[in-house]
Amino acid sequence: YIASQNRLFDISDSSLRHYINLRNLTVTRTRLTSISSDAFYNNTKLQYVNLRDNNLSMLSWRTFQNFNITFPLLLSGNPLDCVCENMWIKLRLQEDIDSPELTCTDERGETRDFATLTPPDCVVPKVELTPKTVTVMEGGDVKAVCSASGSPVPVILWTLDMPSTHYEINPLETKSTLTLSDLSPDDNGRVIVCSAENMVGQTEATLQLNILFPPTIQQLLGPERDHHWCIPFTVTGNPKPELLWYHKNELLQEQDYIRTMIHESTENEDHGCLQLVNPTHIHNGEYKLVAKNEYGRDEKTVTAQFIDPPNISPTDDMDYCK
Repeated sequence: YIASQNRLFDISDSSLRHYINLRNLTVTRTRLTSISSDAFYNNTKLQYVNLRDNNLSMLSWRTFQNFNITFPLLLSGNPLDCVCENMWIKLRLQEDIDSPELTCTDERGETRDFATLTPPDCVVPKVELTPKTVTVMEGGDVKAVCSASGSPVPVILWTLDMPSTHYEINPLETKSTLTLSDLSPDDNGRVIVCSAENMVGQTEATLQLNILFPPTIQQLLGPERDHHWCIPFTVTGNPKPELLWYHKNELLQEQDYIRTMIHESTENEDHGCLQLVNPTHIHNGEYKLVAKNEYGRDEKTVTAQFIDPPNISPTDDMDYCK
């Protein structure tokens, strides 16, 4: 809470960067004139911002782009200008019911109600990304086109997190083409964002990648004992592969005491184990895991020794028969 500070003129990233848990901020009755676009970059937990009765004439939407639109942002009592740069305030502002109407000053020096503000050539960007989803085999290519409109003419930006995939961007004034080459299984499930922004605001559209690839058994480990015995495995594949177990080359019929358990599942991988409850020596031997989908299959084997078999000598057998 900051009030009546005559030497406070601006707020920048360096002002609040160490207050990472800041939730409520009030700055009122100061000479605050400017707030930088990255002022609240590190304050991701902000839920309430009160900037009433300062000296702010212009504010960028970028300053509050990480601030949830449902949280209060209070600005009344500032000499805001009736300009396009402030148009975003009309679109998203929330004031208390009992607060005075938010106003701005036009180029003639007249006070106007913010709700009626309609500056010329001032339109929020619209953006369209085609396609919105794409399904392609690994090694394939994808082309996406992002088209934008708005006034002033918006800038088109791509957000990609694809370190292993080659891509090219061909920008034009109102559209931008993205070409992805040699897509890998690591790209499966990724979301690509195209955004269009101008001084009025920002709009986003997304493309989701569905990369098809055959199964691979990344690991198959020897049995481990926790609450029950477990043969751990990690399997990749899209679509999710069917898993079959073989014991001594015979198909294993799963039931309550021997069954596949998936402990963690992501877009690309399943981590789990073959769980065995109280196995005996008859469960010793070689286990083979087969993973298959419509694009291929993979298999691996592991040897399990749960309990040593009973030591029965031939003499014991004869004595038993008598």
